[in-house]
Amino acid sequence: MKRRGADTDAGTGAGLMRRLRGFGAFWYDFVVGDDWRIALGVVLALGTTAALVAGGVDAWWLPPAAVVVLLALSLHRAVRR
Repeated sequence: MKRRGADTDAGTGAGLMRRLRGFGAFWYDFVVGDDWRIALGVVLALGTTAALVAGGVDAWWLPPAAVVVLLALSLHRAVRR
């Protein structure tokens, strides 16, 4: 006996695509959220930190500094509106 409802196409390609789309939408909303600029800034800060550490530079200070700068820019944009 086949169940009717949301799970009927769970084994098909359509069900898999729906799940993958939902999974991707969740992570996009979780990471990017309301402001893509903050997400991009964090990614750039982490990438720069990784590159500096790979080059032998002690760059532990870069991510906290980036968070402070990104927060200040975000607040500035919000207050300006």
